[in-house]
This record gives sequence, structure tokens and C-alpha cells, in this order.
Amino acid sequence: MRLATVSHGSVPKVAIVIDNRVLLLEEVIDTYQLPSSWNVDMKTLISNYLEELVIWYNSNDTELSRVKGSDFESMTFLPLYPDPDKIWGIGLNYAGHAADLDEGTPDKYPGSFMRPTTTIIGHEDTIQLSELSQRTTGEGELGIIIGKKCKNVDRDQWLSVVAGFTTIIDCTAEDILRLNPRFLTLSKSFDSFFSFGPVLITADEFTTDKVMHLEVSTLHKGKVYASNVVSNMQYPPDFLVEFHSQVMTLLPGDIISTGTPRAVQIEKDDTVGARISGFYDLKNRVTR
Repeated sequence: MRLATVSHGSVPKVAIVIDNRVLLLEEVIDTYQLPSSWNVDMKTLISNYLEELVIWYNSNDTELSRVKGSDFESMTFLPLYPDPDKIWGIGLNYAGHAADLDEGTPDKYPGSFMRPTTTIIGHEDTIQLSELSQRTTGEGELGIIIGKKCKNVDRDQWLSVVAGFTTIIDCTAEDILRLNPRFLTLSKSFDSFFSFGPVLITADEFTTDKVMHLEVSTLHKGKVYASNVVSNMQYPPDFLVEFHSQVMTLLPGDIISTGTPRAVQIEKDDTVGARISGFYDLKNRVTR
């Protein structure tokens, strides 16, 4: 199942995306007489009703495929939700990106960092470069969306606590980071430096093996700049969920951004994107 948050009359609305068409969830609820309690924002849906909605959808997707809806390209997509409790980023998870910074991939523990929610933007929003940095990079990544409050998750049970997956663009003020590795959080924390969406694909569509075979790409000016496969991560998604749940309690809506195949320097008037096999591309403009 594919879900998005769209702007409808300047109001954020949860929508179902099917065959390049967008159906407002509130209209689906009215048409099929579903529980009115499901008509909520995306984070609340993930926290309380997602499993019930997925079960219903999987029994009715054929009928829904005949509903007209709105064309995907005509919609304005917002971030999936603006208020995750935690955003974890994973640095240097592919050898290619480690080489960008003349570093090796971290051993024993992943190169984890946290970032503020004020960095969040959505599909086709604008990344604002800061005058404090003269070398900022954009990075396409696979995002894990946590679906349940959990602690000490067994690695082989990781998908049971995941709501779904999405595309992410992570930005870094690389010149600031090179000054001192302790500036990692600072270099990631500028407004507009974290884009996610436009679509969340629910976890029931995946197995661990399918996730491991996803191809993740960073796009620059509409073209693929670098690609790699999740199986080449130093710390794959199942490990990341297990490990971070050992560090702290994970909550519904928490995001783990799993690392990039490579980062590309971005400048004013560029476009940067994230592409993952089977997902819709995430794209952002750049300005200074």
C-alpha cells in the first residue's frame, strides 16, 4: 500500500496512491463506510490505525484500482508528517560515500547522528543553501519509518515494528563537517536539509530479502549520479532497527535514514533527487 500527504485546499490530507492516481483517504472512508477514526493525519494513522487500513486495502485494492482519483503529477505533496519524535541518520554506510570524505566505514557501531525536525521539507520543495557553507551535498537514501513503540527488537523480527519505507534526501554542509568531525550534527541541521516522501510504501509489501535488493540512487539535475544496492551497506536496515532499539525506545513515526551510495555537491538552481527501485522519485530544487 502506498500512502502520501497532499495539500488539498491548503490543508494536509492523507491519500492513497494507486496506479499513478491519488485518492483522498477521507473520501475512501466516506465511500466505503470505513471507521471515521481513520480520518487522521499520517503520524496518527501510523501510530494507531495503519494495520487495520492495510488489511482492508489488501482485500479491496482491485476495486480501488477502478476509482478515478486525481493524477499523481497534478498533486502537491507535503512531507509525510512534520513531527517525528526522532530522526536518525546513518553516516558512511556505503564504502563509496566514505571515500567522498576520505574516511572508512565505521566498524563495531554505525555512524549514527540525530537531526532536528526543522530540517524537514517535502517533494519539490526548495533546499536553501546557507551562506555559512560553500560546499553542500545532497544524498539519496532509503528511509525506514517505525510503526510501533519498541525496545530491544530482535533482528529477525525487525519488519514487525516497521510501518514502511520512503525516499529521503539528506543534505550536509560538507565543508563544515571537514573542519571537525564533531560538527556532524551542525552540518546536518540547517533548515530544509531533510526531505522525505512523496510516498510511504507499507512494510507488508516487503521481506528482508526484498529490502536488501533495493537499488538506491542519488540524482543530480535529473540524472543518476551514483547508485548502490542495500545489501552493500555496512549496517543493513534489519541491523539498524535492532541496534537503535537497544540504544533507546523507538516510537511510531521515528525515521531511520540509512545512508547514501554517494553525495553530490549541489549549487543554486540545481535539482537533487532520490530514486529507489519500486518507489516514486523524490526531487527538490536548490537555491541560496
